[in-house]
Amino acid sequence: MTSTRRAFLAATGTAPLLAAVPALARSDEAVTATVADDLARYIGFGNKQSGGAGDIACGEWLERELVASGFATQRQTFSVPWFEPETAELMAGSTRASVWPQPIVRTTPAGGLSAPLVRVDAAGYAARPLRGAIALVDLPFGRWSAMNWPGVKTPVDAAFAAGAAACVIVTHGPTGKVIALNTDGRKPLYGGPVALLAPDDAAPFFTAAAEGREARLTLTGREGRREAFNLVGRLDRDRGKWVVVSTPRSGWFTCAGERGGGIAAWLHIARWAAKALPHHDLAFVCNSGHEYLYLGAEELIHRVAPRPEETAFWLHLGANLAARDWHDTVGASKPLPGTDSQRFLAVSPELVAPARKRFAGLAGLEAPYSTEEITAGELSNIVAAGYGPVAGMFGVHRYHHVAEDDERCVSAEAVAQTTLAFRDLLASAVR
Repeated sequence: MTSTRRAFLAATGTAPLLAAVPALARSDEAVTATVADDLARYIGFGNKQSGGAGDIACGEWLERELVASGFATQRQTFSVPWFEPETAELMAGSTRASVWPQPIVRTTPAGGLSAPLVRVDAAGYAARPLRGAIALVDLPFGRWSAMNWPGVKTPVDAAFAAGAAACVIVTHGPTGKVIALNTDGRKPLYGGPVALLAPDDAAPFFTAAAEGREARLTLTGREGRREAFNLVGRLDRDRGKWVVVSTPRSGWFTCAGERGGGIAAWLHIARWAAKALPHHDLAFVCNSGHEYLYLGAEELIHRVAPRPEETAFWLHLGANLAARDWHDTVGASKPLPGTDSQRFLAVSPELVAPARKRFAGLAGLEAPYSTEEITAGELSNIVAAGYGPVAGMFGVHRYHHVAEDDERCVSAEAVAQTTLAFRDLLASAVR
């Protein structure tokens, strides 16, 4: 791994951008430097799909970092699906476009599946019969994340219920690219193939559907299941009061903005807490299997984590900890120094006022919610398991679940500022 903080800042244009960011009182140059190093390292592992080379290498690195801070570590292994595509495309006449095979993948015959292409709207309505057809599911504009979201599930369920042989979902969103969707990691959701099509490529296929023409969907490749692991680092001081800090590390692509900030914050807080919280036992957990509807988190909560009655506080660092906002311009787009506000902070009711104070000035997080109002992602699993008090954040930034979620999408300065706010909240909650 050759990424360094200097290379990361230079490659992303962060150095000049940072100069334009007003320094908050919580800004710390040393923390920013360490965060930049950790972000560069995380991003350098490449694709983070559960159980793949990038996910495993990242987990091994994080394990070494925990050991260096005095934690005893263990791995909790579990099974996840994998798929390596050979052919993944949709054709209508002379038009051909690549598609994303939706896991758990149902493949087509080697020569593809040919059938009429029928457009299906967001409510599941189709103007033509769907029996035996390829349903072209036209999602409304959104920052999509999972197959089980009602906006996705409703039209896809309707298409298969009406007899569609396959579904191709157009994931309309802010980038015009395919937005990968989290899904069940234990079994396929549907009996027929499902694929995702980029909005940028969809226009000719909508035309083909309007004209009642036939299309051919081909999804072929190698598939199976493989081992992934959750990482657990413990400092058991026999205090009987555990502080748990969690973050996922896996995802569909490079996940720079989606996961990188959470990983860097988690590492910083682990190094800090080992010295700063001597009166508590510490458990730092980093999950794989996130993209399979929090499969790793479920395994960990029910088998490895300290019991709720032994836990003084649980902090969860979810998606989009501090991803960049963007300007869209005519024919182009570029990242901004500021942070995407589509991130949410949810805390136990008694922590709402302290959180509002500590996160003042941090876009999105400055307006915390009570967990009685809203939870999402792995925080929902934590709350449902009976843990409290808790604090957690989650978000859906512009490039969430998009292949281009790379180093452009995250700012070390913003991650450092957000990390220090979470550190302050944790310190005040357990003192």
